[in-house]
Amino acid sequence: MLMESTRQKKVSRLLQRELAEILRQKTPELARGKMITVTTVRVSPDLALAKIYLSIFPSDNSDHILGSITDHTPRIRNELAIKIRNQLRIIPEIAFYLDDSLDYIDNIDSLLNKD
Repeated sequence: MLMESTRQKKVSRLLQRELAEILRQKTPELARGKMITVTTVRVSPDLALAKIYLSIFPSDNSDHILGSITDHTPRIRNELAIKIRNQLRIIPEIAFYLDDSLDYIDNIDSLLNKD
C-alpha cells in the first residue's frame, strides 16, 4: 500500500471536517435519532475520488441509513462543492461506506467478557 501524500492528507481532513458538518445538519431528515460520524476519508492520488467511512450510532438499521445517505450523494456533494470551492479546483466524487469497526470491537469485547 502506498503512503498518502501530504496533499491527500490535507484534502482528506478538509473533506472530513466539511462532510461531518453537512451530515450533522442533515441527520434529522436522513436518520432521526441517530448519530452519524465521519470516521475516515480516503482520497485517491489524483484527488478525483473520496471514500467516506461513516459510523452510525446506534448501529441498528445502519444499512438502511447508509442507503438513504447514498441516495442523497448528489445533494451532499453539491453542498460540499459550495463549501470548499475556494480550496479545491475539482470536487472529488464521493462514495459512502459503513465503518463497522466499533461493532467489531463491541463484539470482541462481549466475547472476551463471557463467563
